[in-house]
Amino acid sequence: MMACRAEPIRTCIGCRSRAPSSDLLRIVVDGGELLPDARRRRHGRGAHVHPDVACLDLAERRRAFSRALRAPGPFGSKQVRLYLERPRCEAAGSRPRDRVAGAATDRGKIG
Repeated sequence: MMACRAEPIRTCIGCRSRAPSSDLLRIVVDGGELLPDARRRRHGRGAHVHPDVACLDLAERRRAFSRALRAPGPFGSKQVRLYLERPRCEAAGSRPRDRVAGAATDRGKIG
């Protein structure tokens, strides 16, 4: 029997609800611009929001980024907004694979 691994719980700074960190988008600041950190690899303090433009708008309206990131604002959120408005397959970092004619599509077919 496998044990369940505990996942960190974070608070969305937009809607203030708690969620597992895998359900939230980490945001960092670099040179006065907010940057999405979907892979959670950038250095520095991070703030978390749901991957939804509504939560980003709430966080901006409440001026929550400067408090959460402990840095003087205001910050530009153009990069984060573009990231959230992209289609999901691009936002997740996956890209469509190139298909080779006849590869993997004809498996199992007889004739």
